[in-house]
Amino acid sequence: MMKLLTLNSHSIVEPDYEEKLRDFSGVVLKEQPQVMALQEVSQSMTADRVPEETLKASGYVPCRPRESMEPAAVRLDNHALRLALLLKAGGWPMTWTWIPAKVGYGRYDEGLALFSAWPVEETDQFFLSGSRDYGNWKTRRALGMKLHTPSGLQWFGCVHLGWWQDEEEPFREQWKRLSEEVEQVWTAEEPVPVWLMGDCNARADVRGEGYDLIRSGGWYDTYELARTRDQGDTVRGPIDGWRESGVPQGMRIDYIWCSRRAAVETSRVICNGVNGPEVSDHYGVVAELR
Repeated sequence: MMKLLTLNSHSIVEPDYEEKLRDFSGVVLKEQPQVMALQEVSQSMTADRVPEETLKASGYVPCRPRESMEPAAVRLDNHALRLALLLKAGGWPMTWTWIPAKVGYGRYDEGLALFSAWPVEETDQFFLSGSRDYGNWKTRRALGMKLHTPSGLQWFGCVHLGWWQDEEEPFREQWKRLSEEVEQVWTAEEPVPVWLMGDCNARADVRGEGYDLIRSGGWYDTYELARTRDQGDTVRGPIDGWRESGVPQGMRIDYIWCSRRAAVETSRVICNGVNGPEVSDHYGVVAELR
């Protein structure tokens, strides 16, 4: 079995953050996923850098930079670092990497993190947005890990996409860049399976927009493939970026996609106050596969 987990963590921006960090680490220790993708993973821009020995002991591997990207400076209050240390102390050590994408709320380095219980073959990152301005809150990147799984090499990507209606940074253009990178870089030499995990900001119940665009590209929604699944909503009520859109009571906007049809046993929403404590303004998704 393979278990995948994704969550837009909101991380250190969350009220009662210390309690929610402990709660989420307890959920991960219980679930024991092989791969975990987190979005909105932040650190204070002014915090001290983490000593190299601490980083190494936590399981950190730097992500391969591209073009003029500089290696990220991981700081002491980095959400992914603190989570990795708690998981290691709890008996589920994971290799992890993190990249910043933009300035969050004027004072945080906000980015993406991937965790793996399997050996890492390669890491990668690239821009999804047209903007490469670190100070622009709409700047987006994607983060990837190529892993040695029991079924062979596979790519796992962590994504946080923009909105369909955004005229400055439209979803369609970001998805086009993502699709091109997957085809031209991740699978150009060997056609391995690819998993995309994260907050797509695309409602599953709205036709003719982001969700349908992804499916039309040949991607499979593990929620739809699952033999058993729950209601699936990953957001309840208004959140940043959706307040002006007349948000319904519930939305499914967080996904685990696969480039190939997969044998999915279950798809479950976690950290929703019913299946685990609420730790973010999003709920998490767990997919279990044969």
